[in-house]
Amino acid sequence: MAVRITPATVTDIRQVLSDHARYWGERDLRHLHLLALVQEFGETCLVARSADDGGHEGEGGNVLGYLIGFVTPDRTGYVHLVATRDDARGTGLGRELYAAFTEAARRQGAVRLKAITSTGNTGSVAFHRSLGFEVSTEEDYNGPGETRIVFRRALS
Repeated sequence: MAVRITPATVTDIRQVLSDHARYWGERDLRHLHLLALVQEFGETCLVARSADDGGHEGEGGNVLGYLIGFVTPDRTGYVHLVATRDDARGTGLGRELYAAFTEAARRQGAVRLKAITSTGNTGSVAFHRSLGFEVSTEEDYNGPGETRIVFRRALS
């Protein structure tokens, strides 16, 4: 699938939120879509559209997938959210978004990548393992009783 990946805009994320179920199914993760992250970390928050989509950045066009991430002061490229729309799954789009994020994070000095997910999210675990991430389970990661799966990968 030919796609173009560009920095995300607030308009893009609002479009994603209006079509939330196409990206996340029954899981309601709208509260994690912080527009401030897009405003403050624009170069590492990305959207993917079909390369032949006539829409312009922030002006419509169907968002096929997106990644919201940033680089921390300790030079970690942290992926907060990544999702592909239901009709774009299995096309390699998630990998393309991660590759674009990795390059953007490197430009900002990142030396490692990190992401987290909830326990039981076997799809996310398999995806991150396929990208070469180390996987660990960390108790109380997000507070008491809030165990998370943590993904880490060094950048060479």
